[in-house]
Amino acid sequence: MEITARMVGDLRERTGAGLMDCKRALQQADGDMENAVLVLKKQGAIGAEKRVDRQVPEGAIFSYIHTGCRIGVLLLLRCETDFVAKNSEFQTLGRDLCLHIAAANPSYVSAADIPADELQREREVATGQLAGKPAHAVEAMIQGKLAKYAAGVCLLQQPFVKNPSMTVEELLREYVARIGENIRVGRFARFQVGG
Repeated sequence: MEITARMVGDLRERTGAGLMDCKRALQQADGDMENAVLVLKKQGAIGAEKRVDRQVPEGAIFSYIHTGCRIGVLLLLRCETDFVAKNSEFQTLGRDLCLHIAAANPSYVSAADIPADELQREREVATGQLAGKPAHAVEAMIQGKLAKYAAGVCLLQQPFVKNPSMTVEELLREYVARIGENIRVGRFARFQVGG
């Protein structure tokens, strides 16, 4: 099937991918738009994995004050270049993450940030709850409870408030694939009056 410039343009508009990437994806998918989107997603995910180790010296600070001025958020979102830091997609991501932090109230960026003593305390609670269960299954259940705890308190593991079918980490990976640079949450602070 002949791949037209219009088809390439439509795919680019739909996905935000580069022109040549769109053309190759359409060629690979024999002109089928849906399959081309899948091809780009697969390639994007691979590209995002390659970018995860890149340094992120640039970025921007975002803020959000909730209606009524009782909740506020400051967020440091990092990227590789100042060009991307000024990009409208990066700005949208920063605002969406601030909104998510205001709503979901995470305590940490990732599970690696949870203090060891807090994890130990959660492990002890889980162990107490599982008293009398078969010994061979207890450790797996404890690990499950710790993972669930981390998903509740860690920003990256939380379901994204605007699309609960994906985690914040998956959202970041999607933006990394789309923008073409590594993006990382540096840190955040959430303030609440009376809470």
